Amino acid sequence: MQIKINDVLRAYIEPLTEAEYMALERSVLAEGCRDALVLWQDTLVDGHNRYQICQEHGIPFKAVENTSFRDLDDVKLWMIDNNLGRRSISDYQRGVLALRKKEIVRARALELAAEAAAEDAAIAPPDGEAKPKPAAMPLTSREDIARAARLSSATISQIEKIQKTATPELVEAVRSGTISINAAATVASLPEDAQIAAVAGGKKELQKAAKEVRELRTAGKPPKEAKGVREDGERDYNRNPTEAEELRRENAALREKNAALLEEITALQRRISELASS
Repeated sequence: MQIKINDVLRAYIEPLTEAEYMALERSVLAEGCRDALVLWQDTLVDGHNRYQICQEHGIPFKAVENTSFRDLDDVKLWMIDNNLGRRSISDYQRGVLALRKKEIVRARALELAAEAAAEDAAIAPPDGEAKPKPAAMPLTSREDIARAARLSSATISQIEKIQKTATPELVEAVRSGTISINAAATVASLPEDAQIAAVAGGKKELQKAAKEVRELRTAGKPPKEAKGVREDGERDYNRNPTEAEELRRENAALREKNAALLEEITALQRRISELASS
């Protein structure tokens, strides 16, 4: 069988570090490819690194097809659950994977709600009679995500903040373990140039930046319109909003997002009803 490589699936799970890849290569060379590669039809789903090593060194391997996959989302959900079950991935990786699962589940919930509305519209009773209500749309809470990742809800919240506001440099720092998730979420509240400068300064500079931000929040000081450097020559981190202000802004943004989603669902259901009655 000619195995195909899907670039989206290959990049979907965070790649191994150079040291991890070398360790895997030594293991495969010494013991062979013990675990079978997993395929979706003829597309590789699990075992990209082992497949590459086997190809380079002419090592035989086994491949099995998972016939339960219906579409690409099924494949991604399987990949997420498979990797969440591994002990070797970091807490940050667990959180990212669980949040990806949340997005897929949410999208499917919207599809199911639309299908339920279409079915209700197709069998709608005569005018004047009570019409069935649309099926409730299942939502995935932060607590559900935290349980899937075996993390606390607070840690999931911090990872979400990192994904939304951290620069690529800061994300790489937390992925590599240079800075903790908690500290990275704190530094992510700084302007981009301050984040980049802190990362460039190394672990001590990142810790210093996180500490200064926390101290400013504890003191309840309002943000300054800083130029980036104080008069004494030190970097100025005193230009970020207070924690309360951040929470109020995030709450407002979530309310707006929820309202927009409700409007989208209502419009979709109305359109389906119109099509069914025409």
